[in-house]
Amino acid sequence: MIDGKRILAVVPARGGSKGVTLKNLRPVLGIPIVARVGDCIRDVHYIDRAVVSTDHEEIAKVAAAAGIAAPFRRPADLSGDHVADWPVLQHALIETERVDGTIYDIILMLQPTAPLRTAAQVQRAIEYFVTGGYDAVWTVTETDLKYHPLKQFTMRNGLLDYFDKDGKTIVARQQLSPVYHVNGVAYVFSRDCILEQKSKLGRKTGGLILDGPDVSIDTLADFDTVERHLNAQT
Repeated sequence: MIDGKRILAVVPARGGSKGVTLKNLRPVLGIPIVARVGDCIRDVHYIDRAVVSTDHEEIAKVAAAAGIAAPFRRPADLSGDHVADWPVLQHALIETERVDGTIYDIILMLQPTAPLRTAAQVQRAIEYFVTGGYDAVWTVTETDLKYHPLKQFTMRNGLLDYFDKDGKTIVARQQLSPVYHVNGVAYVFSRDCILEQKSKLGRKTGGLILDGPDVSIDTLADFDTVERHLNAQT
């Protein structure tokens, strides 16, 4: 709880994954990535309740053992490859409030695919959300300017073209303004953002810029990268 507001942490972890089979159960240094979220949650003292949103019994079992409750299962129509985050969060919020008989004011989404997150980063995101009066806060990382949208190209039938027509005006890095990408460390939402605005990007969404290693797991190679970062910290 923070400023009298109750916080529900939701860990989305479906069984299906196109890139890596049962990715959420795959270990990093011996610990399944969904369980690593539980390790982080224990150190974030603002969180009142943590639940996993999953359609997979083994994921539910591993999450529960790590301190993330599994009081419901995600329905099949919310478990496909092209389902947005907000209906998953909406379902988790409604189901948890039904089970608990309690209203949660703040919803915190912690995806298992960002195992380098720290409790301090999550707490900063919650505090930033509350003090800024936001509908939502996303953690982001500044993108290297060589990956700036104005320096990117498309290819059609083997022919290159600018991704953005204004790219042809860029001759020096100094002409580029910073851009940011989502790092998946934490998303914080108001109850209204999820239930009424029905969007991850609320009417007033803040971006909390984080430094440090930025790895969101999509491939087997990403698991190796994360393990190298964690080994370097010990």
